[in-house]
Amino acid sequence: MKTLVWLGAGGCGGCSMSLLTAEAPDCLTALELAGIELLWHPSLSALGGAQLLAMLDAMEAGAQTLDILCVEGALLTAFAGQCQTLGGGEPMAARVGRLARVARHVVAVGGCAAFGGVGAADDAGIGGRGLQFDGETPGGLLGASFVAASGLPVVNVAGCPTHPGWVLDTLALLAADALPASGLDSLQRPRFYADRLVHHGCPRNEFYEFKATAHALGQQGCLIEHLGCRGTLAHADCNIRPWHGASSCLKGGFSCIDCTAPDFAAAHRQPLTTPRLAGLPTILPSDMPKAWFVALSALSKSATPARLRHNAQSERLDIAPTPPTGKRR
Repeated sequence: MKTLVWLGAGGCGGCSMSLLTAEAPDCLTALELAGIELLWHPSLSALGGAQLLAMLDAMEAGAQTLDILCVEGALLTAFAGQCQTLGGGEPMAARVGRLARVARHVVAVGGCAAFGGVGAADDAGIGGRGLQFDGETPGGLLGASFVAASGLPVVNVAGCPTHPGWVLDTLALLAADALPASGLDSLQRPRFYADRLVHHGCPRNEFYEFKATAHALGQQGCLIEHLGCRGTLAHADCNIRPWHGASSCLKGGFSCIDCTAPDFAAAHRQPLTTPRLAGLPTILPSDMPKAWFVALSALSKSATPARLRHNAQSERLDIAPTPPTGKRR
């Protein structure tokens, strides 16, 4: 069995709460099937106090194996690290830094642990850092050149919160030594989910294609033009691998806020607002020339069926597609 320790740093615990919603199998069964022994988790373990510190000390000394270290939450470094301590007043960031250097694999669970997240926001004042990134800049607590004992850098399972499947699949791959460096993207996110876009599989794609837009949350149309949806930019498989097997932000009527991105919590981000330059949205598909997008948008809008134009600003699909009539040629 591979050993796993999960530490909670400066965060809300939302990724842990998401993990606990895993179904078929549940999170504990999934870990067992992957051959992983969960030695400690802040929401699941009875071990605490002196016993926990003794176990961590043994790992640092090499007397006990630590195969996978998961960290959830930003590493808080302001005030000499005293924003968060772990036993005896020692900064959590210091303990994490030492454990990372003896662990076979190091995993940042969530955007805060990966990139600093909310704890690194301009006005936070708590010195939040990611394990190996400060925003999109390599570095973080461990430094840009850090590699774990396996030879891999920190694996950034980014999201706010993370999909339980992203976490459990990543841990299973690491336990089997089946996640190579080539399986990570440029931000060290597992490519099995980060090579997808939230746009892929979006239930609003027909509205997107004809640029039939919603003007308020709850309406059926595309949310890019007026409500700040970043689904064409966001690297995640949320609409291919639904949350709880059934839903996603977009299926629930809410814009994608691109929570897997390094700048997710940055001050310039204004969720549910579409930024514009010269009257044009700036959150257009990143791999499409803007001039082409504008030209195709104009063409699409001129061909928008009345059904879509109406349904886009309705809270339900009032008008169904018209069945074909007459003989087909």
